[in-house]
Amino acid sequence: LVMLFLFAVIVLQYVCPGTECQLLRLRALSPAAAADPYRAEDETPARFVPRFNFSDGDLLRRVDFNIKGDDLIVFLHIQKTGGTTFGRHLVRNIQLEQPCECRAGQKKCTCHRPGKRETWLFSRFSTGWSCGLHADWTELTNCVPSVVDSKKEVRLRPSR
Repeated sequence: LVMLFLFAVIVLQYVCPGTECQLLRLRALSPAAAADPYRAEDETPARFVPRFNFSDGDLLRRVDFNIKGDDLIVFLHIQKTGGTTFGRHLVRNIQLEQPCECRAGQKKCTCHRPGKRETWLFSRFSTGWSCGLHADWTELTNCVPSVVDSKKEVRLRPSR
């Protein structure tokens, strides 16, 4: 009987290591704990308080993107948020009239507008690190217009 008990304790340690075992926590089964997964166990106030309360209209708003015009998508990569995967998705999987051309072995893809030699996407996967490694909002705001419109005459540059 003692050997069976010791065996069960050892197996339990492998199956459920540490003090946070969900099998042993009876409070996890209570309706209050299931209702709010971000509620602290010691009932202290939440440390995360949202600053922006976006309405459903804000989140579901439709934006028309004109690939044939002067519209430009600028991808701001925030580190550790899945940005590399999303950036690759923009150049490889998005269904457009003229999708990006990606060649095997190349890190950059060509994302030209239909019938033009200018890009519709500004990201590291289409233009490289034109504004620096992990450029922030301020750097992109100052850098993007000059990089994208550098080949155009001043009077032909769109306001962005």
